This record gives sequence, C-alpha cells and structure tokens, in this order.
Amino acid sequence: MKSIVIVALAILMVACNNPSSENFDWMIGEWQRTNEKEGRETYETWRKVTDSEYSGFGATLKDGDTIWYENIKLKKSKNLWSFEVTGQDDPTATIFILTKIEEGRFISENDQNEFPKKIEYHISGNTLKALISGGDMEIPFDFKRVYPKRSQ
Repeated sequence: MKSIVIVALAILMVACNNPSSENFDWMIGEWQRTNEKEGRETYETWRKVTDSEYSGFGATLKDGDTIWYENIKLKKSKNLWSFEVTGQDDPTATIFILTKIEEGRFISENDQNEFPKKIEYHISGNTLKALISGGDMEIPFDFKRVYPKRSQ
C-alpha cells in the first residue's frame, strides 16, 4: 500500500511539472476577434521569440484607424511565467503572474491592478479565447485564426 501511494505521488509531481504544459506555441499566429462591436476590428498577433518568451501585439481599428493598441509579452524568468501588458497610454508594463498553466490554457493574475485582475487564455479548436475579469465584470474575447500558423 505504501508503495502505491509513493508511485501515485511521483506521477502527480511529474504531471504538475510537465514542461509540455509550458509550451505556448498554440498562441502563435494572427488572430481576429469575432465578438467585437459592430464597426470595429480587433486583432492579436503572437510569435515565439525563444522557448521562454513569446511576443504579442493587439490592436483595435475603427474605420481603418487604430484606436487602441498594446504590446504583450509572455515570458519565463527564474522559473516563473509572467504576462506583461504595455498599453498605448502607459509605457510601464502591467505584470500578471501565471497562476495556472495547462496544455492549451493559462490563467494570469494581478490582484493589485484595478482592471483586469485576471487574464485567461485557452485554445479551442481553431478558436483562441481570452477572458479578462475583475470584480463583477468579465469581457470575453473570441478570436479566429486569420493566417495559418507559421513555423518559427
């Protein structure tokens, strides 16, 4: 019985520290938001910089003009992943720490940020889904792949 418990704990430790869950290649590509307000277009583009850094860019256009944009980094430093957002009006990045990483999904949080406090991403087929939330407010982002994923 004791050996079964030890084996189960070892399997659990390996599963929780699975490096394949720290692969965010599923985000790579160019994405267009499908649930945007009428008259607007929102895009996100992700590329892999290294195995421990991904770079993203998001923009919203209205009548062909950019009305909002942000630069995003998903990076690992000292064995900790962070999601860093730099908006058009603030040159200082807002940092969210990844609190949950699974294959094809992650949750990042920053309780000190006014809004959002939580940012979630996951892949569902050919749809990239993001959810930003804080307090009683949630804003879903559904993206379809605009161009096929390119090898990096």
